[in-house]
Amino acid sequence: MRVQILGSGCPKCKLLAERTSEAARGVGLEIEVVKVTDITEILGYGVMSTPALAIDGQVKLSGKVPTVAELHQLLTTHA
Repeated sequence: MRVQILGSGCPKCKLLAERTSEAARGVGLEIEVVKVTDITEILGYGVMSTPALAIDGQVKLSGKVPTVAELHQLLTTHA
């Protein structure tokens, strides 16, 4: 599973990446985390508020950093 973290690299973006990796480990999923920082590419996803998270190219959330538990659910639902 490929997970894209969309954002400028701000502290919230980094926190989202950390929590996503933690959530994946917690449910035993292997994921590839890709950080997308190019604003043009982010806008190409239709994202207007960062940080955002996409799974296999499909935006699942934007504008917030969910809890690890919320990310568990999101990742397992997609897997």
